Amino acid sequence: MPVRRQLLAIIAALGLLLTTLVPCRAQTLTARQSEAVANYERALGDFKAILAERRRQIDAKQPLPNLPGQALYLARVAVISAYKDLTDAMPSRIGRPNKFEIPPAYFDADIEPLVDEYSKLFEIMEAPPAGAQNSATPFKDVVDLAVAIARAKGLAPDHAEAAGRISLGLFFAETNGKQNVRNGRSNTYMGSFQTGPSEDRNGRRKWETIKAEIAAADPGLSARDDKEEARARGTDHRFNHWTNVRDGLMNAHADVFRQIPGIVKTLPDPIDQMKLFELIQIVPTPTRSALKSGDLLNYRVSSPTIMKHLRNNSIFAFGQADRARTSASFREILGAMWLFKRKFEKAMAKYAEIKPR
Repeated sequence: MPVRRQLLAIIAALGLLLTTLVPCRAQTLTARQSEAVANYERALGDFKAILAERRRQIDAKQPLPNLPGQALYLARVAVISAYKDLTDAMPSRIGRPNKFEIPPAYFDADIEPLVDEYSKLFEIMEAPPAGAQNSATPFKDVVDLAVAIARAKGLAPDHAEAAGRISLGLFFAETNGKQNVRNGRSNTYMGSFQTGPSEDRNGRRKWETIKAEIAAADPGLSARDDKEEARARGTDHRFNHWTNVRDGLMNAHADVFRQIPGIVKTLPDPIDQMKLFELIQIVPTPTRSALKSGDLLNYRVSSPTIMKHLRNNSIFAFGQADRARTSASFREILGAMWLFKRKFEKAMAKYAEIKPR
């Protein structure tokens, strides 16, 4: 009998050892979980396929389709959305942080190389045209123009400097800090500040109304402007870095600069300030209304068109829960702009480099 007990003990110990060495059988998934897994695998496969297709076309110097970046963009949105739906269904799938600073519930860090390839393809597809007129000091130009415009709008020096820092953030938000780029998803918006033809014309017209005042306050900047204006004559002004930044700021942001003293009180975080001015680019009318309301952060938008514009710019765009939203406050909108954060951090670092000028 003691021998039998010893054998039973040995068998039990072996069973315990096997359970530690052999992986547990996969858990039984619910129908929702199984669907989420399948959807993510399909979205990931589609993302890989369109990346490979564009790479083959570019390497073979084949003609690209109209708006060649749109399919890439939609595939990236789909894979992030599918992963968010997966982690909603299976929170255990939330993984480690990633270098893009995307919330881990939305992004599997294992696919970082795919997003790197995505960025490389866009750099190729959006390369400036042959006649683009670059600047040797593109970042300083943005800051100098914004500061000059803000001073002409009556801002004190410290708030004018805030306008310069915010505008540098816009440059990074629109083009990752690359000058004179085209647009892989649009045939309308081009240049360093991604303006359309009508926005460019409107900005040039507004610049003429304050040009004399700026010339009196900053003759050096005015002389540079005259030089760039002459250089761009007869061309698309959106592919001269200086004139595109100037006209983009004058078109959409110059009048809002007047509100910077109040904005910095409501939003003391410089990155939140950049987010707000980026919303002037994306949804200008409700953003201006929110600023006028006296309760910026609690101002709510519910227009389906506005929500569509937000989603088309990677805000509330990922996953069924986010896409089901029918309204949002500006507090919630700012919080959902996490895909812009890394760009604005780069802008802050660049601003710190050029500030002691």
